[in-house]
Amino acid sequence: MLLSSLNLLRHPLTFVATKWQTLIRVAGNPYRPELHYMRGPGPKWHAKHPASRLDRMR
Repeated sequence: MLLSSLNLLRHPLTFVATKWQTLIRVAGNPYRPELHYMRGPGPKWHAKHPASRLDRMR
């Protein structure tokens, strides 16, 4: 009787433990590539390559 009760609890507890481990692994990962993604030329590039007036009007 006790053994069957423990077997019934094992599957939900294993599921919760697996999800918890995944959450901890994802939350503990400090690397976030979206923070380092380049979105285009920066101010130094624009200072070195001044655009003509026609390009700025577009």
